[in-house]
Amino acid sequence: MATRVREHDEPLPGDLDSPRAKLVYLYLTTRGEASIERLRDELGLEKITLFSILDTLSSRGLVRKESGAYRPA
Repeated sequence: MATRVREHDEPLPGDLDSPRAKLVYLYLTTRGEASIERLRDELGLEKITLFSILDTLSSRGLVRKESGAYRPA
């Protein structure tokens, strides 16, 4: 499945302090969506770390999970 990459022209949310959270957020906003496995493979982060980051991003209304993939909200 080919992923379309788009330019990221929106500023990062000011309440993201973690470099890893910023990385995941930027990845999702430029790629559009990704499964946990794809995030793990492409970003080199452990699943447990990703679940924690995605939970935080989700609770702040920045991402949502839909059909097994994470997307920007």
